[in-house]
Amino acid sequence: MAKKLNPDWKIPEHVAIIMDGNGRWAKKRLMPRNYGHIQGAKTVEEICEVAYNMGIQYLTVYAFSTENWKRAEDEVAGIMRLLRRYLEEALQDMEKNRVCFRFFGDLSKLSPDLQKLCRDAERRSEDYDVQVNFCLNYGGRDEIVRAARAFAMDVAEGKYKSEDLTEELLSKYLYSADVPDPELIIRPSGEMRTSNFLLWQSAYSEYVFMN
Repeated sequence: MAKKLNPDWKIPEHVAIIMDGNGRWAKKRLMPRNYGHIQGAKTVEEICEVAYNMGIQYLTVYAFSTENWKRAEDEVAGIMRLLRRYLEEALQDMEKNRVCFRFFGDLSKLSPDLQKLCRDAERRSEDYDVQVNFCLNYGGRDEIVRAARAFAMDVAEGKYKSEDLTEELLSKYLYSADVPDPELIIRPSGEMRTSNFLLWQSAYSEYVFMN
């Protein structure tokens, strides 16, 4: 039975989660690292359901960073297989769950079929209310550099002048354009660092680091 929420609690509009430590969790239990990723995917599903029931409008999950490509090839392949299966199942249940999918990051490094699954999920869910943002091949510095390049290109094409740049305008060039900044960022692995996650958007976020 779901626990009733205290009506005096202030529910954040946007919560972000750094989903790491799955491999270390599995290793401690003498299991393959990919077993930890499988359990982590199940946890994401549970978190999405809890967030929906709490009334959180935006949930952002750090699923795969630009640095994660440095991991062992079989581990990366396992993560991609897991992501593919997750999206295939999500597409089947999309009408029932009614969650809007968005993807932050450079998807061009993903396989063509995985890119298509991501775009299909975005297209088919665009009219749903609660939004889950998956950060795939994402890095906060990379995002800011891409935004700066895009603005510079628009300046070169005469759409803007350099002095037109403001914080609000630069935000529109980010992956998270039109998404409110997260009030709360959670890292459950015991690590106490931001790991290149939502560097621009987290300027005023509260952080919770859990063991």
